[in-house]
Amino acid sequence: MRNKLIAAFACTTALVTAGAASAADLGARYTKAPAYVEPLFNWTGFYVGGHIGGAWTNEQFINNGNGGGFGDLLPGEGYRQRNSGVMGGAQIGYNWQANNYVFGMEGTISGLDNKGSFTNTAFPPANDVFSWRANVLATVVGRAGFAVQNNLFYIKGGYAGVNNRLSVTDPFVTGTGGQTHWHNGWTVGAGWEYGITRNWIVGLEYNYAAFGSQTYQLGGTAANYTFDAKPRDIQWAVVRASYKFDAPTIARY
Repeated sequence: MRNKLIAAFACTTALVTAGAASAADLGARYTKAPAYVEPLFNWTGFYVGGHIGGAWTNEQFINNGNGGGFGDLLPGEGYRQRNSGVMGGAQIGYNWQANNYVFGMEGTISGLDNKGSFTNTAFPPANDVFSWRANVLATVVGRAGFAVQNNLFYIKGGYAGVNNRLSVTDPFVTGTGGQTHWHNGWTVGAGWEYGITRNWIVGLEYNYAAFGSQTYQLGGTAANYTFDAKPRDIQWAVVRASYKFDAPTIARY
């Protein structure tokens, strides 16, 4: 009888131990975690947008001596004037990102309200009025930047062109004359952009551009005279907003 009780106890203990081990195995069963999708901002892709801000033009014009005196200015004499105004326009471009480095190309077209007018007082009577304006600015540039999460810090440089007009009124000599030219030049700039969503980008930007001279022939009632004129430089600062296409997400496991 005693031997039977011992055997029954041993069997019961073995069954309990086996059940506990099986339960432990069930509790430790491995289940694969679902894929984690992290919404990383990617600067690669085409974008379009607009900008608005202010511009400052430094205009210069000099009598080149080909036609004698005009507007009471002798050959080699001239003026320089700076004025500012509102500017705004559109941009289109493409960015390519490699790790934290971002490279791209961009084109812009802007309208600006930079103009000036003043009376020449070199000789009395003071009756010769010069007027100028720069009203359209275009750029085609390359960009290079460094991305920190949703922030992009970049520099840019390339071509700039501006539409410029010069005119003068000299009622006692030649009357009124004026001409418009497109000036080619170069530009450099820097800026910061921030991706507020996977597609929308806002930013701030500053630019500087300088331009070559053009010869302006100012025709009047008595004779034609010529000036070498140009916007010596244009500086502008703008806020930007762009919509970027093809912003992917990256899946990690």
